[in-house]
Amino acid sequence: MGTTTFGVIIGNRGFFPDVLARDGREEILRVFQEQGYKTVCLTPEKTKFGAVETLAEAHQCADLFKKHRDEIDGIIVSLPNFGDERGVANSIRLAGLDVPVLVQAYPDETGKMLMGSRRDSFCGKISVTNNLWQYGIRFTLTELHTVAPISDSFKADLSAFAATCRIVKGLKDVRIGALGARPTAFNTVRYSEKLLENNGISVETLDLSEVFGHIGRMKDDDDKVKVRLDGISKYVSTQGIPAASLMKMAKFGVVVDEWMSANRLVGTSIQCWTAMEEFFGVVPCTLMSMMSNNLLPSACETDMVGMVAMYILQLASGEPSAIVDWNNNYGEDPDKCVIFHCSNLPKHFFEEMKMDFQEIIAGSVGKENTFGTMVGQLKAGPLTYCRVSTDDLSGKMRAYTGEGEITPDKLRSFGGYGAIHVPNLQALLQYVCKNGYEHHVSVNRSHYGPAVYDALANYKGWDVYHHGV
Repeated sequence: MGTTTFGVIIGNRGFFPDVLARDGREEILRVFQEQGYKTVCLTPEKTKFGAVETLAEAHQCADLFKKHRDEIDGIIVSLPNFGDERGVANSIRLAGLDVPVLVQAYPDETGKMLMGSRRDSFCGKISVTNNLWQYGIRFTLTELHTVAPISDSFKADLSAFAATCRIVKGLKDVRIGALGARPTAFNTVRYSEKLLENNGISVETLDLSEVFGHIGRMKDDDDKVKVRLDGISKYVSTQGIPAASLMKMAKFGVVVDEWMSANRLVGTSIQCWTAMEEFFGVVPCTLMSMMSNNLLPSACETDMVGMVAMYILQLASGEPSAIVDWNNNYGEDPDKCVIFHCSNLPKHFFEEMKMDFQEIIAGSVGKENTFGTMVGQLKAGPLTYCRVSTDDLSGKMRAYTGEGEITPDKLRSFGGYGAIHVPNLQALLQYVCKNGYEHHVSVNRSHYGPAVYDALANYKGWDVYHHGV
């Protein structure tokens, strides 16, 4: 995960002790540095204490931000005292960066309420956000209305806001690839390329026949194929897997790698069921698992928007995502269920894994044509889930997100599988069914639900349901 850079605006208002702006600026910049964030902020040589109050200072701040527009991922407004509402709003408007904005206000101390020490940032924050609202500038709030930069609460706010910034930035002018046609039996993964395009997400397509054609021209001793074979054996044990199947996987991987590189794709969705098995004789799961594990998310059954959700979660956490089915109840516990795929889950998710054959369709296409699945139990730990969908009937992007836990409950199954706990799961499943969402859901081993909601609902303007909030 790259370093996040914040443009920082220190608010000041002459009626209040401006020494608070001086001390506040020094403190919050120190916190950013300690937490590993880079900053762009006016210095005391440019304005009084490096803060913003007047229109002239707003112009100076905006000019500074413009010079660093390619670096700044988000803007943080800090109010050590009441702050000048117009100075803050003008700075952001004049900079024209179109990035997320976080507003933080310092807390007052009950023993320091006389002039000379009181802040009134509590009230000033309401005035600043009112002006941002009037200016049409979207913004994010800290969990607590006033919060000290040195507190754990603010550090959690920072982590979530940085994730929001990564998602918003990552969804700008992004290119994704669909390899193969939608499987006929999977109406559930239909989507609108036009709605994605309207939201800055371009889809590049490639027919399976072209992939198979390129593979047919490739020699077994091609250097790229050898490298791919070596990569597969280092990623997972290939014991018991036919050499012919591994050769097909390696060649498939080379073709997909070159296609993605040539078209600058950040992720893919791939047709599997059942053309790959019937006409090529292998499943693509291992290659998809490797791509997702290397932060190039890949979803099966050409679930393009499912892959977009994988990418969003990956942007938030900096770690691999997977796509699974909401698949089974877990005994009689209403807040537990089993998530499963057959599977292409990345190595990052497993306790232990092995390469095997695809048991579900082996009976219809032949076991020898289904080698390449990644099989194992999921590691216990945190979970954020997200589903993105194109609502063609309303012409809108929509999504839902929330958090839960992968539990340590042991199961006996094939594919990639694990039990999860989601508070009030039955209400979530009611929502999924009543609103026509897909049976696939994207998951990540992290807790970033609020950041996902903030990025998609607040800054992207999508219709988003945040479960449990």
